[in-house]
Amino acid sequence: MSAECSIEKQPENYITQAMSPPYGHLFHKFLSSNHTLRVYKGNRLVFTSDKDRLQPLVEYIERYTPCHQKVTIFDKVVGHAAALLCAKAGCKEIYSPLGSQLAIETLDRYGIRYHLTKIVPYIQKPDQKDMCPMERLSIGKQPEEFYRLVRRLSSKARIEGLTRH
Repeated sequence: MSAECSIEKQPENYITQAMSPPYGHLFHKFLSSNHTLRVYKGNRLVFTSDKDRLQPLVEYIERYTPCHQKVTIFDKVVGHAAALLCAKAGCKEIYSPLGSQLAIETLDRYGIRYHLTKIVPYIQKPDQKDMCPMERLSIGKQPEEFYRLVRRLSSKARIEGLTRH
């Protein structure tokens, strides 16, 4: 899903040192788990998911965003689309083994600290031949605008799935 990328100057928020406790330890446990997303409010785990793509972030936003702000998110892949949803979710800090340069620009814009193990120019489709469709769709969008678009597409896909024979 990723491509090699050499970045001569690391972004200001790029963390290569040990992460602050307790998140460093929790992040390592996350990486070895089947979870694709974990959300913490302080030291308390408030949401987990093992679902793919953006669905876990959308579910978290629907269920918990009104109740929780300034959360810390662990996500397996952080592209531009996920970064916009993290801003919508009230994220203050994100940890991921893979992030895109497009995501970094958005995280910086919204004041979200990030800890990314590997940075690529953009998130790719699984065949590694083109940009991920959600990454492409998210370009030029604001968090709320992109969230509404993803919800609309998700609802349409569910309806189409129910009506197929």
